[in-house]
Amino acid sequence: MFRFAVITTFLGQSKDRFHVYNKEASLEQKFKMASELPGYDGVEIVHPYEVNDPSETKRLLEKYGLSVSAVNVNVKAEPEFIDGGLTSADPGIRARAVQFIKDGKDFAVAIGAPRITCCPLGDGFEFVFQKEYRALWRRLCDTMAEAGDYLRDEVPLFIEYKPKETRRVTVLPRAADVLLLLHELKIASMGVTVDYGHSIYAGEHPSMILCQIEDSPFDYYVHVNDNDKTWDWDYFCGSHTLLDYIEFVYYLGKHGYDKHLTSDTHPTRWDMREMFAINSRLTNRIRKLIDSIGSEEFDKIISNPDYMATWRFVEERLLRLAD
Repeated sequence: MFRFAVITTFLGQSKDRFHVYNKEASLEQKFKMASELPGYDGVEIVHPYEVNDPSETKRLLEKYGLSVSAVNVNVKAEPEFIDGGLTSADPGIRARAVQFIKDGKDFAVAIGAPRITCCPLGDGFEFVFQKEYRALWRRLCDTMAEAGDYLRDEVPLFIEYKPKETRRVTVLPRAADVLLLLHELKIASMGVTVDYGHSIYAGEHPSMILCQIEDSPFDYYVHVNDNDKTWDWDYFCGSHTLLDYIEFVYYLGKHGYDKHLTSDTHPTRWDMREMFAINSRLTNRIRKLIDSIGSEEFDKIISNPDYMATWRFVEERLLRLAD
């Protein structure tokens, strides 16, 4: 079965442009809640805004029996990053953004985290003729090369992509863009953070993305959630794209994915504990069903050119529908 982690910022108060959701919570309260979620034994923590004291973080991790799936380094919140940090035309701002990632790696080493992840959402543009695209790309390559090379063997940097938000077009909107960047950098320890919701929102087919990265020299780490393909709603798994998610779970199992599946899910109006429980419960029930059918049966179905027979398999074996 898959191990689950939760991004701990979702265990406290959050807000959008219109509402404030849930109650404020201390780091210890968040860790306690995470430890009580059924099926969870890990956390993804946000540096430097949520955590910055390695000793206290380690103490709380040990107290609540939690491991760290990743340290999430935020490089978009500082005022000087408003027009991009890693791709800023100002070399001083770029240096500060790189230092954020280096500091995140130092923090990860101090607490024994296996990786850091970074989604450069502040880097991008809104309008035509706003940026010189080649210069934007070269600056991204240079900053990510420096950040990725730092402590490259101790703490690998995984890069998360997303089509838009906070920029109308982000500098890394699709998995292919991250893979292009990684091939350019040639730092073997780096990887891709595949957020299921970002993938479907980007118009990708998440299972195909897993296979493409699996066939590349690079590793991947996974966030799970769901949406309606028009916005990154961070709903719970299976709520909108169940069949796509079943296939995604199939390929995770087929490829032997053994890291945490991290819930990047926003419990706005819904019961927090139950929403996160759905992610682990549903995913592992799907995994159990897939395992009970067996890999040979899936190989036969996928290689069968008669898709009407495949759909009958979906109805009867996966959805368990009957007359």
